[in-house]
Amino acid sequence: MPAVPRFCPQCSAALHQGRPDGDTHERLMCAGCGYIHYVNPKIIAGCIIERDGKYLLCQRAIPPRPGTWTLPAGFMEAGETTEQAALREVWEETGVRADIVSPYSIFSVPKISEVYIIFRAVAVEITGEYGPETMDCRFFAPDEIPWDAIYYPAIRQILERYIEERQAGVYGIYMGNDDSGKVHFIR
Repeated sequence: MPAVPRFCPQCSAALHQGRPDGDTHERLMCAGCGYIHYVNPKIIAGCIIERDGKYLLCQRAIPPRPGTWTLPAGFMEAGETTEQAALREVWEETGVRADIVSPYSIFSVPKISEVYIIFRAVAVEITGEYGPETMDCRFFAPDEIPWDAIYYPAIRQILERYIEERQAGVYGIYMGNDDSGKVHFIR
């Protein structure tokens, strides 16, 4: 969770907990200037990229869990669309330029206030160079994927479902969460 401010960023008065008029949630508020501090979830955007029946994964070089594998994805920046964020993260982490085909999965993790948006995409340029957040990146056939070293259970489930659907030639769009402690998706 992000650090909670104690003072108003506009007038420097102390913030207090309260419910703004017309709001449904308690928020940090400033009695001096009326500023309201909102804490909103972070959005992580990424892609499943396929080439010749293989799937692009990157090996993390930074915490959390360096050395584990994941889909190329990362935090959305202000001023970006989710699509732009996903394609930027793919480029930064893998040196691959891609085109988005369609949305594939939206997954909420309320405990850590994150929302994952994963797109289906195809590689249009592969440079073989990747950024400092990545130890390695490569395309894996389904039977070569290091399943036990996938960073996050939801990413593993998204990728497993995608591979099954790819083989069947039919794709869904999924929503899910781990609010109950159990990862689940709905179609």
